[in-house]
Amino acid sequence: MSDVSYFDEVAPNWDSIRAGCFSEDVREKAFSAAGLEPGKTAADLGAGTGFITEGLLRRGLSVIAIDRSNAMIEQMRKKFSKEQRIYFRQGEGENLPVADNSVHYVFANMYLHHVEHPPRAIAEAVRILKAGGSFVITDLDEHRFEFLRTEQKDVWLGFKRQDVQNWLEAAGLTNVHVDCIEENCCTSSACGSGSAKISIFLAIGNKPRKSCSNPTHEKAFGGRLPLIRILM
Repeated sequence: MSDVSYFDEVAPNWDSIRAGCFSEDVREKAFSAAGLEPGKTAADLGAGTGFITEGLLRRGLSVIAIDRSNAMIEQMRKKFSKEQRIYFRQGEGENLPVADNSVHYVFANMYLHHVEHPPRAIAEAVRILKAGGSFVITDLDEHRFEFLRTEQKDVWLGFKRQDVQNWLEAAGLTNVHVDCIEENCCTSSACGSGSAKISIFLAIGNKPRKSCSNPTHEKAFGGRLPLIRILM
């Protein structure tokens, strides 16, 4: 079964599957780090059935929700049928159907470990971001739970934070921070191959303006220094 076929199949149950893996605190910490402002526009990459999108809409943003799976998009259409501030797009992470410099925020929640080429997907996310905008990734630290490749179609078994730092920097972002957010993703093998508890990191960076200073990310991490920092 291909990656897209898997997500088409599980789309009707995705909300409950997601809720069993990680809490809404992951979303809240991502939003806090980004410093959301109502009235602006965000892209939700690998939107699924709208976990990130829903929170953005509640905070008064417009959302471009993008997913490879048409079934996931159809689930979102039903869920948000009365919403006027959401735009649905089917597309690949390395060729996003969004114009250059068009959104204030890009969110990629549990998305990067499903793309073939993470550095390319990151560069593509930066392409659609306005100058001064923020790109926020919440994803899995590197792990060894092989059953996630076969059962949940994960392409990557998480990531080293240093690699994520390097990719964001190479894509041209500034004020980059990568740190643990003290949340875990928990899941069990359907075939009896064990269970997984994997720490979640948050990575954030800005697309630079002429002046690149932005101290808000340190505040987003509670005023303490992240484990990995670029700049400063």
